[in-house]
Amino acid sequence: MDHSGHGMMSDLPPFTLGRGLEPSPDVFFLVACLLGLGLYGWGVARLRRRGDSWSWGRTIPFVLGVLTIMLVMCTKLNDYGMVMFSVHMVQHMVISMLSPILILLGAPMTLALRALPVAGRGRKGPREWLLWLLHSRYMRVVTHPLFTIPLFIASLYALYFTPLFDFLMESTAGHIAMMVHFLAVGVVFFWPIMGVDPGPHRPGYLMRMLELFAGMPFHAFFGIALMMASTTMVDTFENPPASLGVDALSDQTAAGGIAWAFSEVPSVVVLLVLLMQWYRSEQRQARRTDRAADRDGDAELNAYNDYLASLQGRS
Repeated sequence: MDHSGHGMMSDLPPFTLGRGLEPSPDVFFLVACLLGLGLYGWGVARLRRRGDSWSWGRTIPFVLGVLTIMLVMCTKLNDYGMVMFSVHMVQHMVISMLSPILILLGAPMTLALRALPVAGRGRKGPREWLLWLLHSRYMRVVTHPLFTIPLFIASLYALYFTPLFDFLMESTAGHIAMMVHFLAVGVVFFWPIMGVDPGPHRPGYLMRMLELFAGMPFHAFFGIALMMASTTMVDTFENPPASLGVDALSDQTAAGGIAWAFSEVPSVVVLLVLLMQWYRSEQRQARRTDRAADRDGDAELNAYNDYLASLQGRS
């Protein structure tokens, strides 16, 4: 296997990108990913220098999340994703469902708020602007389930079942915009559900589970629709390069299977994260209640006992 950085797809036969497409936009994503890792590392280092701690349980998921983006967008995998529906679907599912979950577990906004310096009185610096954005009306809208769930669903059906997908795939800029959109949709969908960063929309844990399962069935239906189709549904992948020896309809069926599978695995992962967060929240609440009872000498419990005693005295 070639170890020159092209990744797992390097053993596949060579081919020429059709439809006048330029080479894959790996440089854009490589620079963006390296910048993200650099800023995150700067934040962690700044905290450590002043004696504060930052959990490896946050750093590792964030790094893995960025590396998954680099894997699907900065390797030979991206070139094959331009001509094979199944490979493209791997890219889509990873960058819209796996990468956002890992990045959100890394709490990058919390790290930024702790690492950025506080501006002087009467001034606004990067930290103040970030805090304003996180609690702005705009963020309340884009993280509300009435917005995130329809957007999550439309990113599948309105894209692949209309000419919009073929239009975007005709240019490097369109391809970049589509992949950035997938990542952004995944972030705004999963952020209110299991993200640990501060935000304006933070429902109870039961409601978060309902939000999660409200969107996932449509992913499964989308995958099943591709698997059951008797004709190719996306013109971009209708004629894969002959050197690949790939049948377009079979490749579309494989793409549907990938979409269907990815509707199950992240759901389980996010559900487990939610249950763990719920458990820790209950534990923190119990500790706060115990501390409050210690401070006031169980005044609430004593008052309730006095009330029961008064009722007994009346009887």
